[in-house]
Amino acid sequence: MWPGTGIDHSISGHTIILHHMPEPKEHVQAPAMATLAFAVRRGEPVLVGPAAPTPRETKRLSDIDDQETLRSHVPFIFFYRGGARAHADGRDPAGVIRRALGEALVPYYQLAGRLREVEARKLVVDCTGEGVMFVEADADVRLAELEAAVLRPPFPCMDQLLFDVDGSGGVLNCPVLLIQVTRLLCGGFVLALRLNHTMCDAIGLAQFMSAVAELARGLPTPTIEAAWSRELLEARRPPKPAFPHREFDPVPMPPPPPGDMVMRTFTFGPDDVAAIKRGIPPELAATTFEALTAALWRARTAALELPPDDEARMVSIVNFRGVPELGLPAGYYGNACVPVAVLTTAGALLAGSLGDAVELVRGTKAAVTAEYVRSALDLLVLRGRPFVAMANLFLVSDNRHAGFHRVDLGWGEPVYGGPAATLFGVSFFVHVGNGGGEGAVAVMIVLLRPAMDRFASEVEALLKG
Repeated sequence: MWPGTGIDHSISGHTIILHHMPEPKEHVQAPAMATLAFAVRRGEPVLVGPAAPTPRETKRLSDIDDQETLRSHVPFIFFYRGGARAHADGRDPAGVIRRALGEALVPYYQLAGRLREVEARKLVVDCTGEGVMFVEADADVRLAELEAAVLRPPFPCMDQLLFDVDGSGGVLNCPVLLIQVTRLLCGGFVLALRLNHTMCDAIGLAQFMSAVAELARGLPTPTIEAAWSRELLEARRPPKPAFPHREFDPVPMPPPPPGDMVMRTFTFGPDDVAAIKRGIPPELAATTFEALTAALWRARTAALELPPDDEARMVSIVNFRGVPELGLPAGYYGNACVPVAVLTTAGALLAGSLGDAVELVRGTKAAVTAEYVRSALDLLVLRGRPFVAMANLFLVSDNRHAGFHRVDLGWGEPVYGGPAATLFGVSFFVHVGNGGGEGAVAVMIVLLRPAMDRFASEVEALLKG
């Protein structure tokens, strides 16, 4: 889930990571990654289509897929070691991935099409087989050097590792995927991609990338069969919302905060999570998601220094694939999550205990029944697919279990695999291993610089108990 209208998320003149990238040059010097600089040489972008004939038809997206909040592109990145094994067998990762991509686009042929609008701005995909955009490149850097600069968002080199091909960034009539494979001097490589969010959520994208990975490793077919089935998530006729859905409150989009925005990733190992949970009554049996979300919501609210009577809004992105009444097949790769809001005041949130905040967070997941999902579909259609309300928003999307960290293209699992950036008000939870301990959680936060300093202090105090 990614609130936004496009890939250019600028706040008061400062662009956060997802900026449009420069025109191609044969040699482009990358921005500093810590003190690191390196050159990237790119080939011409090409379209990779399905490796075999696919149906030529028009498919409607679901009424979850085409909401305004998802009409944007989101970046992901995977770093792979390669090393001696890659040198020994002589395989070219760009060539292997390009071949596997074409093969995967046969069962996932909708991803090779183009989106357009029909009546009432309803999104459909023309299954034209035109393909996804693919770029291969070489960088004068080793993975060890990138690791020394810490492989966590923000990645200052993103504009080099994911080049914004002219004409590829729109929602309509553009490739829905842009992929760049960059070979490194050590035999490792980087796979960066940008996805039109209306086509897949994190779990759906990870499913597709796992299919590419299986084919790259030589499997004859992906182990999970792709399922479109978007008609299962259409609004009722007539729509009849049964819940208030405060996440879509019709409030004006707040003006961007003035000042310089910064993004940081905070990594929480098992000991850190245990320290946070010590502040929660044991009878609540808080999950890692509940404990971290509650703690960071309170820390962020304190850092923002909101007036006590101001509304503090937390939105959890809840996956509903496991709700049996909805009948989604195992291989469904569309958007199958709903945002669920819980509201309180800044004063009440900070005056209450961490356990109180955990109970508020817990209620978001408990709310998602089949009827709640159908109600959300109805409201989205009835209100013209509104944005998630952004006022004083802390939106959390847990990507730890999507499977990005297990995408093995034949060179082992990635050193880092997951979202590459975020924006003000939105945080992703990402599974990480190296540098954060086994089972660590990386959390991306964007705040104004003074608020970020206060937030870091709040987190430090939180971990000290």
